[in-house]
Formats: sequence, structure tokens, C-alpha cells
Amino acid sequence: MADRPPQIFDRKLYAERRKRALARNGDVFLAVEAAALMAERLSGIKRTFETALALNIRPECFEALRPHADKWIAAPNMPSLTLDEEALPFAEGSFNLIVSILSLHAVNDLPGTLIQIRRALKPDGLFLAALFGGETLHELRAAFAAAEGETMGGVSPRVAPFADVRDMGSLLQRAGFALPVTDVERTIVRYRRFETLIEDLRALGETNMLIERLKRPLRRDTLAAMLSHYQRENGNTDGRLNATFDVVYLAGWAPHESQQKPLRPGSARARLADALGTKEIPAGDAVPPRPGDPSHKH
Repeated sequence: MADRPPQIFDRKLYAERRKRALARNGDVFLAVEAAALMAERLSGIKRTFETALALNIRPECFEALRPHADKWIAAPNMPSLTLDEEALPFAEGSFNLIVSILSLHAVNDLPGTLIQIRRALKPDGLFLAALFGGETLHELRAAFAAAEGETMGGVSPRVAPFADVRDMGSLLQRAGFALPVTDVERTIVRYRRFETLIEDLRALGETNMLIERLKRPLRRDTLAAMLSHYQRENGNTDGRLNATFDVVYLAGWAPHESQQKPLRPGSARARLADALGTKEIPAGDAVPPRPGDPSHKH
């Protein structure tokens, strides 16, 4: 019997918080931006898909995808289902396209989940996902670690561990995807108030859902020390606070004999834009402000 993967995330609590977040109807600009970027990258794809699935996608993200869906989905309806990604109920070869936005980063068995997704695809079917990764919320993690060290003499898990973009590429390969590619987009949000950052995380259902989290309320002295450290290390001259969000984009195809052969290891670096035939949006230290861009929060 295979060893059980490490249990890092409280999956039941995560599902409850995401359900509560849907009812709260808060600002989920990060999820909508991820959906919009995915639609933008898909806009130049040179094929359509007969059967497609939106896996655990928020209604706001689904609406961001919908205006573009008729360009690359032949079926009139693209179901959006809320499921446990670690136990997908689909038969092998069920879909031509599976899309996931901002949920897979909280899966305990990500390799196993990716294998299930690949099996649910028809040959030459496409899997696309966006998930938090890299240096997401590194400022918050460091501030809590410093504050707890000062006031409690130890550190407890407060911010989830996130996979590196290079790790994700390897996981796609291990799961059996053909032509796997990854890309990352970094957004640095500048908050007027720390409380707004927490409100945004609650709106996404992304507050602490780690199994090893402390179950008792946060001490006042620890909170004060954390806020002081955060302001000192991540504050701007205008008083705003930086918060980093790295969104990793994945693309992988279910193997098919018609596909091009993979490049020789080390001969080139694959890019998501190349795989989809779209224009690449380069990752940087921050997404440049655009009309309606939420990089500056009240």
C-alpha cells in the first residue's frame, strides 16, 4: 500500500471557508484577474474542445471566462462543478478540456490529483490551471515568524507553503502530461490598511487552513508585533503595505500520437505562450497598473 501523502491542509475546513466566502460576496480581484489572464492566453489557441469542465471555479471567474469560451469550446455549456480534487468522480477519457483556477495549491496530494485530471482527459485533451505559488504572501509569513519569535519564543504555521514554478513543471511530467509548461505572474498589491489584505484573503477562502495551525486566538502582543514588523519591512513612503501574490499557470496535454515530440532536455526552455500559440505576458516584480487594476487597495 502506498504511503499517504503528508497532510498539510485541512481540506474540510478549506471547503467550508470557500463556501462561506461565496456567500460573503467579497472582492476576489485576484481570482478574476487569473481567469482573465487565462482567457487571454487561450484566445489564440487553434482548436476547439467538445467537452470541457471548469473545476472548482468561482462564479466570478466563470463569468470572466464565459465571453471567450465560445471561441474554444464547441459544446454549448461548460459545467462548473465543486468537487474534492483529491477524489474526482470522472471516468477515464471524459473531457477534452479541464480548467482550474486558484484551488489546487491547497491540495495535499497534488501529484495524485494531477494524475486523476490527466486520466479524466481524452487523448490530446488539455489541462489548464492557475494556482498560488512561489513567494505568495512571503511578507505575511516573515512578519508572523518574527512576531511569534519575539512574543512566544517559537513559530507556528500561519501561511501555507507554496510550490515553486519549477516544481510544478516536474509534477506535470510525473503525472504523465505531454508537453508540460509553466509560467508565473507576480502581482504586488499595495494596501492602505492591513485589514483589507485579511478581508481579501477571507473573500477567497484563503485564511489559515493548515492542519498544524494554532487553534487558540491570536495574542494581542503578537498581533501588535506582527503589524509593526510588517509595516517596517514592507511599508512604502506613502504608508501603503506591499503584499506579493505569485500565480503559477500550468498547461499540459493528455498524450496522443499526433503531438510533437518533446524538446531534448536542456535544449530550450518551454513557455506557456509557445505551447498555446499566444503572446507571452512576461512575469515581473509587479503587474503594471491598468484601468480598473486593483494593485492599489483602499
